Amino acid sequence: MSMSVQDQHQLQAINQIAEALSSCESRRLLYLCGSLDTDPSVTCVKEILKSKVLRQERGHLLLTELMLQLRRFDILRKVCKTSRDEVERTLTYRQCLPRFRVLMANISEDMTNSDLDSVKFLLSSIIPRENLEKAKNFLDIVIELEKLDKVSPERVDFVEECLVNISRVDLAKKVMKYKTSVTPSEQQSQSHQHQLFSSPGPITTPYSSHSPCQPRQGQVINRAPENKRVTEYRAQSCQSQLDRYKFNTNPRGVCVIIDCVGNDGDMLEQMFQALLFNVLLYKWLSVDATLAALRETFRQRQNLEGDCFVCCIISRGTDSHILGTDSNVAGLGLDSIRRMFTAESCPMLAGKPKLFFIQRYSVPEFQPCARMQHWDEDLETDGLYRRDVIPSDADVFWSHCSTDERQLEQGQHRSVYLKALTDALHKGRRRKTHLVDVHTEVNGDIYEHNKRNPRAMYHLELKHTLRKDLYLQ
Repeated sequence: MSMSVQDQHQLQAINQIAEALSSCESRRLLYLCGSLDTDPSVTCVKEILKSKVLRQERGHLLLTELMLQLRRFDILRKVCKTSRDEVERTLTYRQCLPRFRVLMANISEDMTNSDLDSVKFLLSSIIPRENLEKAKNFLDIVIELEKLDKVSPERVDFVEECLVNISRVDLAKKVMKYKTSVTPSEQQSQSHQHQLFSSPGPITTPYSSHSPCQPRQGQVINRAPENKRVTEYRAQSCQSQLDRYKFNTNPRGVCVIIDCVGNDGDMLEQMFQALLFNVLLYKWLSVDATLAALRETFRQRQNLEGDCFVCCIISRGTDSHILGTDSNVAGLGLDSIRRMFTAESCPMLAGKPKLFFIQRYSVPEFQPCARMQHWDEDLETDGLYRRDVIPSDADVFWSHCSTDERQLEQGQHRSVYLKALTDALHKGRRRKTHLVDVHTEVNGDIYEHNKRNPRAMYHLELKHTLRKDLYLQ
């Protein structure tokens, strides 16, 4: 069959476009065209464009919309013989590309390399390591999630939650806007368009592989009631695994307690033993000894085999460092302690909750000489040392309470914070309350104490990057 003049022009445009795009642009084009193939070769781009454009009524419009999304306005002008303004006016009424794929592509463009690294770490327990290492941008991550059937045009909650967890609320709002602006019928229509837009044959589509937890949209399933119940059970199980951390090993994990004050370590030991943790209690440690104890904790493989890791520290210190029993040293950085137990330093803790409970008795800032800086330098694991103590990795729960060290001058002083924490954890265990709600009770107890004792106030701060609910029971 001879090729029409229009097809000849379109084929020529396709060849010019495929040869003009960069590797990154080609990968984005493939995704927008409905392919999960990440091969950015010129041949692959030409084949996908031929299957989408040639002999289709809206083929030219599709090409121009693709170039608009890629911001290749030079190609619009030189190859497609149109302008950005003209294409945008046309797309006001007629769009070819699925909104879902355009949204994912735009989010990928707005993400920094640091954001991408955070996403990879966040999903390290979901996406195979080798696939994460190959991912060059967020679209590669989305492709893996589509293959796992965790993301689709009708289901974008997973992406929204991921963006919130890496503190990109601005991008999460775009996903939320997409969800609220598309009606269920439009989502179904878009999903159908999503399938039709994806080419058959060797081109992989978002729905060519799907999990038993979610049948493909539009697929007619004729099953017996028993099979329907099994499908519903699997879906509920998948959701349950997504929403709750695994917490059933015995022991649950290791809890290391460093009590440099000597008042509340025993109370914490009893509490976490009741919670079935293997507890390691150290008392009256210097900074050097604290560092050695922490290092020994993560060097012992059996300490990292449980479902959870807990670290409790009671010490004098400044906003960013603990002093142990020392009084004239720089101290050990709190942020450095946290980074000792990241997935990078301890791969066995990847995807597991890591809980830190810090009771600090505030002392004036100490200005050390250069030779006293060695503790933090020894702990550098990723070359990104920061002075703040906010956890930046996934699955971290960081509860940090401070009060004036003068309270230690009182006879038989006990930490109001640690007592409230102990009581709340015991109650939470009985009531099957997840950890964040347990901490809310601690907040209330501290608030009431501060109202009654304005001269002995506690300052409590919680920062966490938990991705799921955690029930300590």
